[in-house]
Order: sequence, then C-alpha cells, then structure tokens
Amino acid sequence: MFELVKSGGWLMLPIILCSIISIAIIAERFWSLRMEKVLPKHLVATVWTAVKQGTFKTADIELLAKQSALGKILSSGLINRNQPRERIKESIEERGREVVHELERFLDLLGTIAAISPLLGLLGTVVGMISVFTSITTHGVGDPGALAGGISQAMITTAAGLSVAIVALFFYRYFRRRVDTIVVEMEREAIKMVDVLHNNR
Repeated sequence: MFELVKSGGWLMLPIILCSIISIAIIAERFWSLRMEKVLPKHLVATVWTAVKQGTFKTADIELLAKQSALGKILSSGLINRNQPRERIKESIEERGREVVHELERFLDLLGTIAAISPLLGLLGTVVGMISVFTSITTHGVGDPGALAGGISQAMITTAAGLSVAIVALFFYRYFRRRVDTIVVEMEREAIKMVDVLHNNR
C-alpha cells in the first residue's frame, strides 16, 4: 500500500488528507444526526403534558434545549408561551434557523472535498504525463521503465482522487437529504407545539 501511495507522487498527500477529513466528517455526521438525538419520539406530547400539569419549570426548559435539536426549538416556544401566537412562531423560526445551521455543520466542507478531489487527481495525471514526456525527451521511447513511473503516477492519482470524490459526494447528498427530512419533521412538531400553546389559552 505504501509503495502504491509513493508511486502516486507528492499529490497523493493532499488526496489522502481529503480522504481522512471526509471519513471524519461522515462518522461525526452519522453520530450527530441520529434520530433519537435530533428528533426524540413523542417529545411534544411529553412536554405538553408536563406544561399542562404545571410541573414544567425554567430549569426543565434549559434541560430540554440541551437534549436534542427539536428540544432547542420547543424550548424557544415555551419561553415565549405567554406571548401572541405570531411571536411564538417567530421565536421558533429564529431558533429553527440556528438548529438547521448546526445540522448542516461540515457538509459544505464535505461537498468541497467531493469537488476538489478529482481535480487533484487530474493534476496528478498532468504531472505524471509531464514526467512521461520529459523521460521521452531524455531517454527516447525505447526504455519502458523510464516511462512507467510517470504513467503509474498519472493513473494512481486519478484513481485515488476519483475514489475520494465518489465517497464524499455520495455521503454529501445522503446527509443533505437526511437534514431536509429532519427539518420537515421538526417544522411539523414545532407547529403542533405552537397550536397547543395557543389553543390552551
């Protein structure tokens, strides 16, 4: 494996760095976007029951905000529950934008890696072909060994760059879709909370 990387030349270093960063982002997003962490089941019903019974205190609101992404949004509505409906909705929307930003964390970087990795591979191809033509100029075409180094560098960097890009692009699209799904569900749950807070007056 080391010999393969070595054959790819110095451009393998940024490609390997991109692969390490993308793997780290993918692992972190899988952990952070777990449904039980972001959208706990029956959270609105549980919170509303506690509010209705009068057992929901300020400390509970702070704890709710720390437990999940949906909890952050609901806590904003609960803090403003004595305000008019429009004010409750505005506060939830403001907090929702912050939460969505957190859900999309690192995804732009993953998309950037998906875009630049094949370009790094292409640059490796160009550098490898330059090496081939330099060898032809120096040794002629009669020495295959002199040409093999540049050709292998071109092929290895291209394959490595494309491999990193394909994986990064796949998970970039996957996490984008997952975030969109989560946002739709959070909006639905937030509207439920607005309705129950408003109708209880």
